[in-house]
Amino acid sequence: MNTTLNATHDPKLRSWVASANQAGCDFPIQNLPFGRFSHGADAAPRIGVAIGDRILDLRRAGLIDTDDMNALMAATPEKRSALRALISQGLAEGSARQPEWEQALVSQSAATMHVPCRIGDYTDFYTSVHHATTVGKQFRPDNPLLPNYKWVPIGYHGRASSIGVSGQRFKRPQGQTKAPDAAVPSFGPSKRLDYELELGWFVAQGNAQGEPVGMGAAEAHLFGVTLFNDWSARDIQGWEYQPLGPFLSKNFASTLSPWLVTTEALAPFRAAFERPADDPQPLAYLDSEANRSQGAFSIELEVLLQTAKMREAGEAPHRLSKTNSTRAAYWTPAQLIAHHTVNGCNLQPGDLLGSGTLSGPEAIEAGSLMELTGGGKQPMRLPNGEQRSFLEDGDTLVMRGWCERPGAVRIGLGEVSGTVLAAG
Repeated sequence: MNTTLNATHDPKLRSWVASANQAGCDFPIQNLPFGRFSHGADAAPRIGVAIGDRILDLRRAGLIDTDDMNALMAATPEKRSALRALISQGLAEGSARQPEWEQALVSQSAATMHVPCRIGDYTDFYTSVHHATTVGKQFRPDNPLLPNYKWVPIGYHGRASSIGVSGQRFKRPQGQTKAPDAAVPSFGPSKRLDYELELGWFVAQGNAQGEPVGMGAAEAHLFGVTLFNDWSARDIQGWEYQPLGPFLSKNFASTLSPWLVTTEALAPFRAAFERPADDPQPLAYLDSEANRSQGAFSIELEVLLQTAKMREAGEAPHRLSKTNSTRAAYWTPAQLIAHHTVNGCNLQPGDLLGSGTLSGPEAIEAGSLMELTGGGKQPMRLPNGEQRSFLEDGDTLVMRGWCERPGAVRIGLGEVSGTVLAAG
């Protein structure tokens, strides 16, 4: 596990990019997240690092010789760490690189952001025991958690082609649904469209088919994390998911934040991975001393909604919920890697592992409208008087994430937003 703090984490470190030194900035020099951007109408995507309100073009800065993010992600942990150190040194106050690298900076407001890398495969997990319990109660009041939940990380393979970047606009999905009192199903737009607050963990180096990745090496195969909204059509899912799970209810759109915050940047925000004493403890292949002592990451997460009416009135998005990943996740990223590969499955650079909906133990920490509104039975009233049971056309959903603790500089994951359009 990459838990060692080094010079790149120094809270006293400042950048010659002035905006990176402002309080509350998501992208101080201690962060340095990676992304793909273009600048100009016909420009091809390039690899950059966010610093303050700017982007450092890594190729123009002479740091890399590729525009292939997956190739960069496939590098060894040592090479990735060395690159981070060079970027940090060059962006630090007093660096001799400043005159040269100033020419390699692009304003974030002038750039077009892209999906951070080429996503070959996408697996969605179900790591929040609170989400699983709350949703389970709606279907199985006496037995909300299935017997396997606390023993095995539950997941399914999703669709990578429909994953977009923050700002994504998508049409309301259509499909088959069946009302409880209907004799036959009907076809039409989803009436129970929802969001899911997730983190997206990206694979770095892959593994050969047939060669599992153990807990001791799992995090060497993790590159970093983004915010992830895995939109969900609850009514379509309710009719189709038995016996094989989600299909059309989930593959129409998912939205990522544009910046990959590296696991090295997250080192100051490690936390113990703790299970309640009376819960089953992980099996040996999912357990290690390092994972128990600091396998979790403390990431603050919030969800906000802006309706079309709010947007027209110039009103800011309204917060729906807030939680922390340590309160929500029942499994760590290392455990997801170890479990995903224990049967010999081969992961590849750029593969995405969704955390599943992250909901904390309190009602206000819920990561979906299905939980916040009791399956739509208790509509949520917004400050302007509007109500929501599920998402309506024109709604924009915003998720934000950041890490902070005493003695460390706050770093952010940025935000991910998406807007629902009418079916058509």
